[in-house]
Amino acid sequence: MYKQLIRPILFQFDPEKVHRTTFKALRWLHRLGLGSLFAARQTRHESLQREAFGLTFPNPVGLAAGFDKDAKLYKELSGLGFGFIEIGTLTPRPQPGNPKKRLFRLKQDGAIINRMGFNNEGVDAAVERLKKNGKVAEVAVHERVLIGGNIGKNKTTPNEEAVADYEYCFNALFEYVDYFVVNVSSPNTPNLRELQDKKPLTNLLNNLQLLNKQRSEALNQTTKPILLKIAPDLSEAQLRDIIDIVAETKINGLIATNTTIGRDGLTSENKDEVGGLSGKPLTKRATEVIRFLSKESGGDIPIIGVGGIHTAEDAQEKLAAGACLVQLYTGFIYEGPQLISKINKALL
Repeated sequence: MYKQLIRPILFQFDPEKVHRTTFKALRWLHRLGLGSLFAARQTRHESLQREAFGLTFPNPVGLAAGFDKDAKLYKELSGLGFGFIEIGTLTPRPQPGNPKKRLFRLKQDGAIINRMGFNNEGVDAAVERLKKNGKVAEVAVHERVLIGGNIGKNKTTPNEEAVADYEYCFNALFEYVDYFVVNVSSPNTPNLRELQDKKPLTNLLNNLQLLNKQRSEALNQTTKPILLKIAPDLSEAQLRDIIDIVAETKINGLIATNTTIGRDGLTSENKDEVGGLSGKPLTKRATEVIRFLSKESGGDIPIIGVGGIHTAEDAQEKLAAGACLVQLYTGFIYEGPQLISKINKALL
């Protein structure tokens, strides 16, 4: 029903306006108890559970960061069948992001280009919404949505002061998210990707690990898993550096991959828009990065695979390449909630 009836209507309008309208519709359906009309089936079978970085995921299909940036709809989205929801990217201070228009559909390519620029209402506003989900240490896992917190820096914060921004977000979210994702790979914040270089990245992750230890000891809790989200545009040498950094800083895993700045093979008329490209054109490269990281690390690094998952087969390829979990974003927009159940059904 989604692809035949709903999507053709939605795709007639501006993507960002449609995003806001969709949020309102899902919230309304949820309040009326009608969310099950669109809920994905076969997403809570016991055999679908996955253990990764010390957490138990009800199923391996999650929603990638960027869709529910401000933690406004995580319960409703979880009701569609996602095993976990990643919020963000969140920054210490609210920021509007880049000027509009900044989100573009590439229909012929099954893709999206975005240059949102970490638009969000600030981490403190998100925390207030997450309080409804309960503190991780106080609410049973089956009674709450499993949440990942994707954190970044404000656009106006220079890179040499970026650690303080990430630490602020980490502190604010610590009791309310199940795992953290450090985002230094978005192409839409000026100079952000420079933080992927070995020295500044090692420094950032070591500081977060120290803070992780301090907060967990103060609260008498276990430390929170920390993952690093990386770009698909890294060279093999850079990917080997990432493996070394994971070993040195003892973070818990990677998310591969973020959007790409590449434009090879595109046919849509708006293919040259500035921003990060996601969707089908990223499918192969994201899988290659996962396979390389898994092979070069001897399979020792847990990886969440994301990038161009539009079919159950795409998800299975990511898992076969070495991912332990997968995330959807552009595929969810193009294929609808049915994609969640199709992937889980195939895995069953």
